[in-house]
Amino acid sequence: MSVYKEFCREVFDEEGRIKELSLDYPDNFNFAYDVVDRIADKEPEKRALVWCNVEGEEHVFSFADIKDYSNRMANVFLQAGIGRGDHVMLILKRHYEYWFAAVALHRIGAIMIPATHMLTVSDLVYRIKSSKAKAIVCTTQDEVPQKIKAALEESGRTARLWCVQEDAEGFENLTKAIRAASDRLDRIETHVTDPMMLYFTSGTTGYPKGVIHDFSYPLAHIVTAKYWQQAEDNGLHFTVAETGWAKASWGKIYGQWLVGSAVMVYDFDNFEPKQLIGIINQYGVTSFCAPPTVFRYLVRKGIPPMPGLKHASTAGEMLAPEVFRKFTEVTGLKLCNGYGQTETTLLMANFKGYESIDGALGMPSPFYNIELRGKDGHPVATGEIGEIVVIPEKDGKQTGVLTAYLDNEEQYSYVWRGGVYHTGDAAYRDEDGHYWFYGRFDDIIKTGGFRVGPYEVENVLMEHPAVLECSVIGVPDKLRGQAIKAFIVLGAGYTASSQLELEIKNFCNQKLAEYKWVRRIEFVSEMKKTMSNKIQKTVLRGQG
Repeated sequence: MSVYKEFCREVFDEEGRIKELSLDYPDNFNFAYDVVDRIADKEPEKRALVWCNVEGEEHVFSFADIKDYSNRMANVFLQAGIGRGDHVMLILKRHYEYWFAAVALHRIGAIMIPATHMLTVSDLVYRIKSSKAKAIVCTTQDEVPQKIKAALEESGRTARLWCVQEDAEGFENLTKAIRAASDRLDRIETHVTDPMMLYFTSGTTGYPKGVIHDFSYPLAHIVTAKYWQQAEDNGLHFTVAETGWAKASWGKIYGQWLVGSAVMVYDFDNFEPKQLIGIINQYGVTSFCAPPTVFRYLVRKGIPPMPGLKHASTAGEMLAPEVFRKFTEVTGLKLCNGYGQTETTLLMANFKGYESIDGALGMPSPFYNIELRGKDGHPVATGEIGEIVVIPEKDGKQTGVLTAYLDNEEQYSYVWRGGVYHTGDAAYRDEDGHYWFYGRFDDIIKTGGFRVGPYEVENVLMEHPAVLECSVIGVPDKLRGQAIKAFIVLGAGYTASSQLELEIKNFCNQKLAEYKWVRRIEFVSEMKKTMSNKIQKTVLRGQG
């Protein structure tokens, strides 16, 4: 059963490819009641969640189970005084209780704040004070309860505290509490424009911004799941993401359940490529989505056969074309790129039915009206670099794009200046209509009168066997204005030397136009990254 068709209208071209998708939903649309419960009532035994962990524990939850457990959890929250508009932080790693809690909070109209277990005490202080969180639900692992208590003390705030599975001092065990709670809950009315979720961005250029999405947000992920990830009715979709990041909303709940696919969850801490492939083969995963880091490691360490896998996709940061090519050579599957932001849903991708070009962002989503615009605000020509902007729907707002930044109207007005949503990302369109990422406008290097996107240089560097990781920035240069400098983490078996530096420069510069040449190289042991594993170019510029 795919309920998504009840909320959207699809238009296809003469070749059967999705051309346009528009939404039609009631003012009180609520994912918990209108998707989870609708499926649970019609097909109670339909698989919703397949969960396992590294210890070998396994659970399969039907939609009837999700309805039951989320009703119970909602009643626990209500009895504790949590209700519509209250902020509740979830730090639940990949524990299955996250899915109960997310749906439960949607039921009662509370605002969910997913967060990662990797947050430090100071990170938590900032988020707790900014959001005024009324309650926190957390894992007992990784000293998270202790960090939460320290953060509450430092911030001078109080919150209702729950943990899951194990007991923790000062926390009520939510796993135990739901056993005694009622599984009956009458519908609590919410409005589709109510805030539903608050994500803190990874903070690559400053303090994390609080991104707010409303109750229509899940519907905007229909395109994400069906036409990019190609999750299918009664299939099993596996996205590698911790629940603290927006990637979990993209690949672990909303769009997948809307199109009738179950979600595969593997609860692990340390990434091991072959373990992930083992899960794919053991459980019969039909579609797989993971960040570029996963595919880089798979290509370098060897990709085991995955005979049952039908589709693979990636997003989060740019990936060298060589990785795409090698993945396809081994698996026979095209690795389909996608692009979007925490503030949006999927904006561009290599969509079902269209030619998938290695390394390209693909085509604009049929759900959005997207243009590339220059500094003058006008669309740019084919081959020219422009900013990716979203032209909103008639009412000046766009479903799937954030409805506000937390306590920051100035920033919200800035990204919506000129009546369009500004991504801040640069791209160009080739003659075949495919879009290519060029970089954040803040990251573009201006050298010798030319503009260079760091990714086109990084992609070439990554082809050298010694380069495990790299990042390119512009540094001051008297002759050129800026010179291109590469920071490089070497792979196993390689040692930094002036000879290796010259070898890498020659290898790279033979493949690049002269104005794109790497002039300087610095070997580093590691890259400073955000908690979402993105390299912080601002830090590199500070030490460049």
